[in-house]
Formats: sequence, structure tokens, C-alpha cells
Amino acid sequence: MIRIVIDTNVLVSALLKTQGAEAVVLSAVVDKRALWCVSPDVLAEYGEVLRRPKFSRVPRQYIEALLALAGRAERVNPAFTVATSPHEPDNRFLECAEAAGAVYLVTGNRRHFPARHKATVIITPRQFLDAMRTQSDE
Repeated sequence: MIRIVIDTNVLVSALLKTQGAEAVVLSAVVDKRALWCVSPDVLAEYGEVLRRPKFSRVPRQYIEALLALAGRAERVNPAFTVATSPHEPDNRFLECAEAAGAVYLVTGNRRHFPARHKATVIITPRQFLDAMRTQSDE
């Protein structure tokens, strides 16, 4: 199973566009085609962002279900810090990806990330879906 880290903006988009590529990324996790990896800092950001008042129009049960799914993801505890991204909170996702040995970090906001971090490739949800299709064709 392919190990991935999912940026918060992908989760938000999946909640707002249930038919979009972001929602399909989560379906890959639910269907056990991808192993979602998280760290305590990543989980904390998910909770903080998804509980903001601006997301009050999203049904609360959707948010709680998503956070419960994230809570069942594989947990890692990075013992180091990264200072690669100009957007400091995004470094937590790079730390998580490195500690988890993730193949992909899936984000809708590539401008804050390098093209890759160590062994992890930073890709968009659409690129992730293309990679999953290519893998299943092999």
C-alpha cells in the first residue's frame, strides 16, 4: 500500500467538493489503496482548521467523520524539524512525510512546497490520481 501525507487544503476541498479529485484521494484511503500517515502536529492542524467558523456550512458530521478517519491513520512522531517551506506550518507536513517514509505528499498548494522532499514527491490530487491509475495498470 502506498504511503501518503495529505495537506489540510486537500481535506477542506474534499469536504466542499465531494465529487472532486480531493475526495477521490480520501476514497483511496478508505478503499485501502493508500495508507494515510499523520503526526500529532498534522492532526492538530487538521482539527484547528476544520473547526474554524468559516466551515460552519459544512455538515458537522462530515467534519467529525473526516477527523475520525484521520485519527485512524498511521501515526508517526518526527524527532526532527524541517525548515524547507517558506510557509512554516507546511514544514510539519514535510516532517511527517519524511518520518513516515511517504511516497507522496498530496497538496493543492504546491507553491509552499519543493517538488520533492527527500524520498517524498509533492503532488496535486489530480497527479496522485494519475499515479494511482498508472500503478493499477502495471
